[in-house]
Amino acid sequence: MTDARIINPKEWPKPIGYSNGVVASGPMLYLGGQVAFDTKGEVVGEGDLVLQFEQVMKNLQTVCKAGGSSLKDVVKLTIFVQDRDDYKAKGRELGAVYRQYFGRHYPAMTLVEVARFYETKVLIEIEGIAVADRSCDND
Repeated sequence: MTDARIINPKEWPKPIGYSNGVVASGPMLYLGGQVAFDTKGEVVGEGDLVLQFEQVMKNLQTVCKAGGSSLKDVVKLTIFVQDRDDYKAKGRELGAVYRQYFGRHYPAMTLVEVARFYETKVLIEIEGIAVADRSCDND
């Protein structure tokens, strides 16, 4: 994992599943919004938020690897969902999938409910920021 310091003010309640802030240094990898596309550009898990979330995790992992980092180097995630209530209702299942990829690493996170996505079958999109390896050349 990158050299990062988690920021959670002591006078605030302890966050569950995220951090309030992260101090990190080094070259940054900006992760464009990832949706549940497979390697053929088809949406995985139509109508199933948990399956789509798992595909998004795979896609984030692939982009991190290509950028010379890993999911443990992610310092910020923004999660966009079409249905906040569905996301909350499936929190345990989503958390289990999250931990398969991130373990107990919780970057700063934001959850946003949106009216719709560019691709009509998409239920979730996640973008982020990671610290990358300076030596990575993926052109």
